[in-house]
Amino acid sequence: MRKSQLWAGITSPIIALSGIAAAIIINRSWWSLTDNAISDLGKVGLPHSWVMNVPLLISAILAIYYVMGLFKEVKNPISKLGVGVFMLGLFFLAGIAVFPEGTGPHYEVSWGFFAAGSLGFLMAGAGMWFEGDRRFGIFTVLLFAIEVLLARWAFGAFSGVAIAEFIGIFAILTWHYMLMWMKFFKDK
Repeated sequence: MRKSQLWAGITSPIIALSGIAAAIIINRSWWSLTDNAISDLGKVGLPHSWVMNVPLLISAILAIYYVMGLFKEVKNPISKLGVGVFMLGLFFLAGIAVFPEGTGPHYEVSWGFFAAGSLGFLMAGAGMWFEGDRRFGIFTVLLFAIEVLLARWAFGAFSGVAIAEFIGIFAILTWHYMLMWMKFFKDK
């Protein structure tokens, strides 16, 4: 993997989370973690919707560039398929920025990001388990199970979906950074 792809993988989530955080600060007078969706911060007609949408698009592009390098690194067919599904999730992430809340395809691209991102990391981690990395495989399965259980709880406990969305985001990011650590930095 190219060094530029590693840097893209490191910085991509930071850019997205920074945009979300800035949008939360700007819209703190009306936005609530328990009553809204993250997408409410980038909806059509909101004066500063670009504060979240532009960083999401940049983040998605950088992450796709990183995952193109990751795809070459994994050998197992299940891992390759999982990384491919994960990349599809990143295209959906770009779709969230291009089709913000208030546009027709927003709901589908939003769900596509969470579903493909999570299923992709589960499949890729399972493939790595079959490659012989049992500890990372177990970590992946446990992380996915915890993500699903906590997100289901959050959907029932709050009127908004932002907490469930953040659970999904942080599960994906935890897997992403743990994979980077194990595959590219641990023994370097």
